[in-house]
Amino acid sequence: MSRLPVIVGFGGYNAAGRSSFHHGFRRTVIESMDAAARQETLVGLAIMMKLVSRVDGTYQDTTGKTLTAAEIEQRFGPQILQSTLVRRIEKQHLDPDAVHWQKNLEVDTSDAQPLTFTTQRKQLPEPLPANWAVEALDGNQVHVTIHGSCEFKVDSLRALSVKSAGQLPSGFEPSELYNSRFHPRGLQMSVVAATDALRSTGLDWQTIVSHVQPDEVAVFSGSIMSQLDENGFGGLMQSRLKGQRVSAKQLPLGFNSMPTDFINAYVLGSVGTTGTVTGACATFLYNLQKAIDVINAGQVRVAIVGNSEAPILSECIEGYSAMGALATEEGLRLIEGRDDVDFRRASRPFGENCGFTLAESAQYIVLMDDELALELGADIHGAVADVFINADGFKKSISAPGPGNYLTVAKAVASAVQIVGLEGVQKRSFIHAHGSSTPANRVTESELLDRVAGAFNIDSWPVTAVKAFVGHSLATASGDQLISALGTFKYGVIPGIKTIDAVAPDVHQQHLAFATQDRSVGAEQLDVCFINSKGFGGNNASGVILAPHVAERMLKKRHGNAAFADYLARREQTRASAEAYNQRALNGQLDIIYNFGQDMIEDQAIEITAEQMRIPGFSQPLVYKKDERFKDML
Repeated sequence: MSRLPVIVGFGGYNAAGRSSFHHGFRRTVIESMDAAARQETLVGLAIMMKLVSRVDGTYQDTTGKTLTAAEIEQRFGPQILQSTLVRRIEKQHLDPDAVHWQKNLEVDTSDAQPLTFTTQRKQLPEPLPANWAVEALDGNQVHVTIHGSCEFKVDSLRALSVKSAGQLPSGFEPSELYNSRFHPRGLQMSVVAATDALRSTGLDWQTIVSHVQPDEVAVFSGSIMSQLDENGFGGLMQSRLKGQRVSAKQLPLGFNSMPTDFINAYVLGSVGTTGTVTGACATFLYNLQKAIDVINAGQVRVAIVGNSEAPILSECIEGYSAMGALATEEGLRLIEGRDDVDFRRASRPFGENCGFTLAESAQYIVLMDDELALELGADIHGAVADVFINADGFKKSISAPGPGNYLTVAKAVASAVQIVGLEGVQKRSFIHAHGSSTPANRVTESELLDRVAGAFNIDSWPVTAVKAFVGHSLATASGDQLISALGTFKYGVIPGIKTIDAVAPDVHQQHLAFATQDRSVGAEQLDVCFINSKGFGGNNASGVILAPHVAERMLKKRHGNAAFADYLARREQTRASAEAYNQRALNGQLDIIYNFGQDMIEDQAIEITAEQMRIPGFSQPLVYKKDERFKDML
């Protein structure tokens, strides 16, 4: 009997803010929230952005003036809205109008006096150019005379053609939340995002671990662009060209698997299964499939799945821009037909668009098998029925879309039909499209979704695309989609694609329903969400996410009414503990977990027998599992 992976916690940070308790989702549909929910999310963002603080039970601005939630919304609401979601790149990352680069400068002294200058001996190039004459001066100084021509590299500034990105809320810095010295930004985001997901469960991590064997925990995470800032591979690759030294930390901290390693070593203290599966922009779903497989097989009972990506760097922007993949300032100007570009509408899935918008994001979910979730009284936010992955076959262009996504979407829909029935898919499902905001994607993805919908007799299939709000976070992109889908299950609101005025005329929509405003369908009126992702190189993935009421119905049938009633009683305390964390987080107390060098396991303290192992710090032994896979061959 296969175990059902259920989502018992989720969290992270992207351009919409904190993901746990649906705050990030609320920001994307802020117009559709009631006053209480709207104000709570805006106040939480105001504290994240350091506009106000919580002091002695009251909200205060930076001058110490006391404010109510309504006053915070009135005074800071417009600023908060403008300083979240996709927007013009802010200088905390880089100045898009003045990015540093090296300019080649040729100097020719053939028809003039030789070029002379004084410098220190240690600054001379090795080997010395043939047309350089060096005369020793006092101390370590030398006088250099250059005859003929010479080329210098001179520090210069230039503007980027791309000026928009999905950035964390203005003023929110993960590095300030724990001792993050020398950590690349992507790893900082991993630590704070994984903490948010764990805290959101309402269960103490040690309580969870005490109910499973040490090797029944797994972490699947990573990034596709590695860690490319100066503390990671970026500094490693640039140091010699800048005349600097490589540090001992830049190479190891640059690995794309390091988000996984940091969570194991500094957040969980896990000795369980670990891995990083990369599949371009479908990476989150690739990791999610791995977690589903090991939970289904009974190898793992708890899995942390997620990704962290921090690509708002001039090198990444210029690289994707050189491919013609990003929305440029000039491209947006041509679309809007005016000189003053609205960078908040740079990401335009299925509308008139000119490229995608890079974004930073870290999103994590906590999965458990259904039996453990009931035993612990975990709150269930949904279930992951399956993830399908297929390649494109032979390709002419490695970055172009291909037929593999037809396979993944069709198989996902067929899978869901077997769980919620054909009518459940036809009437109570929706699609979180990849929606990258490129002209090619709007045609190819809409065509495949339209054809699959037609094959299953689906009319007016609701389609949304979270990249309109938070941009394209590469490895984390389908994590952003999943987090948004959980918000829709909670509030019954499907986000409209509000960065476009209308669907582009070349978008296929015979069986699809696009909307530019939020659609309220009511709580528990949706049974399933399909998460679709298309990645460079032919990395296609589609996930089947079941609504919490569907998951609960399945568990009640499997475990019986009495067991489910006992579970509901235990869940009350879990929800109370989770909400207590939510309130602390809203007030700026994020309780980051970062255990550096604590509770380390001594190798000699591990007890080993022929039947099991006992590991210090874990209450349950690691019992060797019986393997009868090859019994008929022996």
